[in-house]
Formats: sequence, structure tokens, C-alpha cells
Amino acid sequence: MSMTEEQVQIRPKSRFYYGWIIVLLTFATLLISAGIRSLPSVLLVPFQNEFGWSRGSISSVISIGIFLYGLVGPFSAALLLKFGFRKVIVASLAVLGLSLAVTPLIRSFWQYELLWGIVSGLATGMMANVLGVTVSNQWFVKRKGLVVGLLTASAATGQLLFLPLFAKLTSELGWRYAVYAAVFSIVVVLAAVAVWMRNHPYEVGAAPYGSTEMAKPVPFKGNIFLAPLQNLRMALGSATFWLLAGTFFFCGLSTNGLIGTHLIAACGDHGILEVAAAGLLAMMGVFDLFGTTISGWLSDRFDSRKLLFVYYGFRGLSLLFLPYALNSASPYMLVAFSVFYGLDWIATVPPTAKLAGEAFGKERSGMIFGWVVVAHQIGASAAAYGAGALRDWLGSYSQAFVVAGFLCFIASVMAMQIRKNQARNARAAA
Repeated sequence: MSMTEEQVQIRPKSRFYYGWIIVLLTFATLLISAGIRSLPSVLLVPFQNEFGWSRGSISSVISIGIFLYGLVGPFSAALLLKFGFRKVIVASLAVLGLSLAVTPLIRSFWQYELLWGIVSGLATGMMANVLGVTVSNQWFVKRKGLVVGLLTASAATGQLLFLPLFAKLTSELGWRYAVYAAVFSIVVVLAAVAVWMRNHPYEVGAAPYGSTEMAKPVPFKGNIFLAPLQNLRMALGSATFWLLAGTFFFCGLSTNGLIGTHLIAACGDHGILEVAAAGLLAMMGVFDLFGTTISGWLSDRFDSRKLLFVYYGFRGLSLLFLPYALNSASPYMLVAFSVFYGLDWIATVPPTAKLAGEAFGKERSGMIFGWVVVAHQIGASAAAYGAGALRDWLGSYSQAFVVAGFLCFIASVMAMQIRKNQARNARAAA
């Protein structure tokens, strides 16, 4: 509910900044979204066993969901600015919860495609990284990098909290109970968002953090469907956009599309139990919570291009190490991979978001970063399907891990090609 100007003026001042409540609610929303997006990796083998679908065909549905999760991002940014955070998040959580509630009733492959390839992909896409970037732009002037890092780390935390739970429920009670647990979690977060979420600092009588100027939010201008496309057309003329999109393509290919989707199945190929494999992903989540938050702090202080160079380089090395760790079947090797890779899982997001903001400005950066995320999800989608197809063809995931590792080295070099004058030129062209 919006407030009048008189109501805003008479509100007593408080030392506590309400924006941190918004960060907490956004963190919970992104956490739930990430947890739901991680669920298919637990369901891959049970669906194969119960329905007789091939790993490649199941992976193709996951691939569609990942692609739509990214594609909706730019339009999500426009919808968030037009209708506000609360309405968009509540609607998205409601649709997601409904799709999960009917999942235990599926009997045919087309039903799985509809619910997990289309509906889940679109609903979770409304609560993707673009949401965190938009929240930080609206509520914060200072500490943006830290806030983006914290909100990005929610994906790791969602994985940390939900994957072991989903795996344990699936192993002991069956996959349907894992889905029921996910629905319950959605209902809890939906209620909290409906009660406490606010769209702009002005609604609580405050200025953005780090600013003393309390101003009304600027109304969204333009068509919610055309504005993202118009911003994309403008961005296509910028070398900075192509380099950011290219590096993020390789980022998606080497993270949620490959490891997030297939690591549990790859561990199963080497005799590692599903719960133990989910524990490895959860461990990655623990270390990525620290790695991504620290990355946000670093992006406030250091050259984001150099940070990306280091992140992609380390990720490439860890992926080249993974086949050796799996073949050795040594728990110590796998733990070493989980720690090393986990610190770098999505640490690339804060510096990438900062570079997009510097290049295209506050008003456009949400939608343009959304298009950069589309490239991320195209890469993830390609890896989700391609790694499953390679596994069906060659009987191993090793080749997919090695290829992804070398592609990370290419991304590392690309990041250093982003020049500061390119960023300034891109913003001037906007």
C-alpha cells in the first residue's frame, strides 16, 4: 500500500534501516527459488527409474527450464519496476507453488515438460539474479556490491539448505515428499513477503542507504514488453555488453547447467550415494556463501575485470581436477573439489553486475543485466542437455567437465578485454 507525502513526513526516524528487512525478504525469496531450481538434480535418477525416461530426455526438460529462467529476466526487471516487488514476487511464488503441488500427479512426459520445463522456469525466472540487482538499485547507494553479493549467495544457501533435505526425503520416503516439503517452504516465504515487503524507501519514509535525499520513485515509463527489447537493441551496439554476455555464457555452462544439474548423477556413476553427493553440493553452497559475499565486498574496492579473470581461471582448474577426483573415489579429493569450486561457484555475479551498472547506468542496468543473465542461462541450458547427451553417448561425464574447464579459461581472457573506456562509451551511447 502506497503512502501519502504527509504520512512520509510525519514518520519518526529510526536508526534501523528498513532496507535490510527488504534484503532479508529478497534473500529468502531467492533462496527458495534456488532451492526449487536445484530439485531436478535430485529427481533425475528417480524419474529415470520410475517412468523409464532416458537421462538425456529428462535433461532436455531441465534445459528448457534453465533457458526460460534466464529469458524472463529482462522482462522481470520491467515488471518489478512497473508493479513493485511485492506483487510480482507473491504472484510468482503462487504460480510456482501450484505447479509443484500438482507435480506428484504427473504420469506422462509432456506433463513433466509443462510443469518443470515451462511453468517452473518462468516462475523462478521472475525471482532470479535480476531481482537482487533491482532491489540493490532501489534501496542502496552505498554497499551495492555487498548487497548484490549477499543476494547472489542466496542461491548457494538455498542449495545448502534444500539439497540434502530433498535428497534425504527422496531416498527415505520417495521424491513426492521432497516436492511436498518444497511447497510448504514456498507458502511460508509467500506469507512473509505479502506482509513485510515494500517497493521503495519512500514508502517507509527513508532515503536510499548512503543518501540523504528522500525522493519519490520514478514511475516506470514505456511498455513492459517493449522496453527490455529496446534496451537490448541499444546494448547490442556495445562491446562491453558482448563481453559480459560471452563470459556469463561460459559461467552458466560451467555452473548450474553442468555441476548443478549433473554432479549427483556423475557421483552415482562412481558408486557414491545420492545423499553423499548432495552433501558435496551443500558443501559447495557453504563455501560459495562466503565466496560470493566476499566477492561483493571486493567488487566495491577492486577492478571487477581482474576479479573475473581470477574467478574464471580458478573455476577452470577445478573442473579439470573433477574427473580425477571422481575416478579416484577418494572422499578427500571430492571434498577438496567442493571447497575450491564452491568458493567460486557464483562469485562472478557481483563484478558482472557492477560492470553492467557502470556501463549502462542505474535505470537501464537491471534490464540489460537481465539480458546478460539470458546468455548465462543459454550456456547453462546447453550444458544441462549436452552433458546428459554426452553421458548417454560416451558413458561418462568426464569429457563434459574437461571441455567446460577449458572454456572457463577463455572466459577469463575475455573478461580482461573489457576496458574502462568501453564502459564509459556504452553509458554515453545509452
